Amino acid sequence: MVKRIGVLSGGGDCPGINAVIHAVVKRAILHYGLEVIGILDGFEGLVEGKWRDLHYNDVSGIMPLGGTILGASNRANPFHYPRYDEQGKVYFQDMSAKVVENYRRLNLDALIAIGGDGTFSVAEKLLAQGLQIVGVPKTIDNDLSSTDMTFGFDSAVKIVTEAIDALHTTAQSHHRVMVIEVMGRYAGWIALYGGIAGGGDVILIPEIPFHLDKVAEFILRRRQAGKRFSIVVVAEGAHPVGQEMVVQKIVAESHDQIRLGGIGYVVAQGIEERTGLEARTVILGHLQRGGSPTAFDRILATRFGAKAVDLVVEGKFGYFPALRGNELVSTSITEAVHSLKTVPLHSPLLDIARSLGTYFGD
Repeated sequence: MVKRIGVLSGGGDCPGINAVIHAVVKRAILHYGLEVIGILDGFEGLVEGKWRDLHYNDVSGIMPLGGTILGASNRANPFHYPRYDEQGKVYFQDMSAKVVENYRRLNLDALIAIGGDGTFSVAEKLLAQGLQIVGVPKTIDNDLSSTDMTFGFDSAVKIVTEAIDALHTTAQSHHRVMVIEVMGRYAGWIALYGGIAGGGDVILIPEIPFHLDKVAEFILRRRQAGKRFSIVVVAEGAHPVGQEMVVQKIVAESHDQIRLGGIGYVVAQGIEERTGLEARTVILGHLQRGGSPTAFDRILATRFGAKAVDLVVEGKFGYFPALRGNELVSTSITEAVHSLKTVPLHSPLLDIARSLGTYFGD
């Protein structure tokens, strides 16, 4: 019988995590009479021994808050945990046994892990070591397979859309090409949704390698047709045909060591060189991960959090609540971490955007 559960938020922060925590704690206490322990800073808390009790009043009023009251870490993979020697040089150590020890020390009957593919990959390995874990799918990138949507995505798209709306006015005033680089890693969901909602003229995503010459030609045709400005939305993982993605830096301590960034500058420079038009780049960066969650994300996160507690009580460990259509289903963590959900080339949304004149650089 489940009596005591833990909850943590792994990976990067995003709007809606607090709404999940809010739902987990209240569902666990009010509906099932469970005790809840909040693990601080993701899996780092289970390695370093950092946690706190979570009572009903501790989560009152946190739903509209961005970020996470428990803290997060995307550099705390317990199977590849960063340590530092006397000279400050990093080395890595398997600290998974410490995680299991602290899980037992806390007398946890189950752990709810809020996160994306990195968090779920760690959870999959810890399940094999005997921990009882249920996941909650979280990422602004919307690239976690087995669920139609992750919470955090809608909030990020809202920020991108508002940014494009604001950039329209300066683009019109100065007759410029505005290039907006957005997040998404290896998937183009944020660029596609945000670009369409914001009225982007060109949308470049990782799934469709682009020809910079053709992008420049498209912008010139717009100019000749009397369109004196253009909005180009670029996913950070987009890349020209035959070239690699632009890597900003490598972070050895992270689950995903590659940090993408800078393709917006490459595209803007290429457009200027080929058209003679003035181009400016705006990188939205972590703005997309901050701020209050949208109403949609608050509701989705609440549904996920409550369902996760139900899965714990039902003993469905190794699963997580997923959105299929408008229904919640339980699906396997293992199934989700072994494939990335990218924009399908037969996506109806791509077809609609093309039919309305949006260009994808192919």
